[in-house]
Amino acid sequence: MSLTLRTISREQHLAYIQSLPAASHCQVPAWADVKTEWRSENLGWFDRNNQLVGVGLVLYRQLPKIKRYLAYLPEGPVINWYAPNLDDWLQPMLQHLKNQGAFSVKMGPPVVIRRWDAPAIKSGIQDPEVKRLRDIEATHIEPRAFEVSDRLRKMGWQQGEDGGAGFGDVQPRYVFQVPLANRSLDDVLKGFNQLWRRNIKKAEKAGVEVVQGGYEDLAEWQRLYEITAVRDRFRPRPLSYFQRMWTVLNNEDPNRMRLYFARHNGVNLSAATMLVVGGHVWYSYGASDNIGREVRPSNAMQWRMLRDAYAMGATVYDLRGISDSLDESDHLFGLIQFKVGTGGEAVEYIGEWDFPLNKLLHKALDIYMSRR
Repeated sequence: MSLTLRTISREQHLAYIQSLPAASHCQVPAWADVKTEWRSENLGWFDRNNQLVGVGLVLYRQLPKIKRYLAYLPEGPVINWYAPNLDDWLQPMLQHLKNQGAFSVKMGPPVVIRRWDAPAIKSGIQDPEVKRLRDIEATHIEPRAFEVSDRLRKMGWQQGEDGGAGFGDVQPRYVFQVPLANRSLDDVLKGFNQLWRRNIKKAEKAGVEVVQGGYEDLAEWQRLYEITAVRDRFRPRPLSYFQRMWTVLNNEDPNRMRLYFARHNGVNLSAATMLVVGGHVWYSYGASDNIGREVRPSNAMQWRMLRDAYAMGATVYDLRGISDSLDESDHLFGLIQFKVGTGGEAVEYIGEWDFPLNKLLHKALDIYMSRR
């Protein structure tokens, strides 16, 4: 296939995304408006009939004092990653980004390489010899993903020494998903473990109410989020970030972002944000108070969000990032321990890849990032 690449309008970009079953929320045009500290560009690939066959949202981050940029395509670009002529897709992109002043390119191909179902993960957790997901046999392996990785290496794309496996990647390499396609809601619930089902019933019996909020409720969201940040020792994003997310994403599509609260006796105990692109639904941010955990508000809220996703016709409910650690002493172990109760599956992507267009500046960036 003969391909050409050029800048396209946001409208063309959005129309192409809307023509697909799903795509990452990091690749919709409005995501550029969320990331205001980055300059952005919409790229389109065209075939010999001048038909748009792929898109990419590029975010440019300028180096201090000089007009050179890191070009980043989070969870993208949205192209045919299994095409036999992958070079023909990526080489024009590299040349274009170089012409735009990029010294390095980072991208996250949305290509799944391995999946582990809940029983496999549980058996791994119970085995003291198992420390990481890769220590247990995957329940599904995608051979074509290995071919994509091999091609990228041959083209000169690079990954870190750990293969980009860590939780510290810009976008998570490992996520946890509940498949919804071709399943009844009863099947999904039966897939939850006994503790999750018991906690959902406990919340219902206690009278926990799950409701949707609006823009005006983001301040209440921020209150719970900052309580969570203190408890879990992370630096919270400001309220203005979530207000901007709400405004720009819902201006693009009125159903792109949702806000949920789980409350008991009129007190909000948990909250979460949801993102929707086609048939893929993400639980993106979560927050909870230090009180009221005994009535299991988080379980009730997740069950309501999943049911809403199902009612929208979603094929995947994505609980987002996990660590690959199955070591109970690891501080990130709780993420997978909580999510595996939904009966879903751990999913590994092939990770993020870098292409140094200027090796000296790329090396300098590596050193800077390693010292952060």
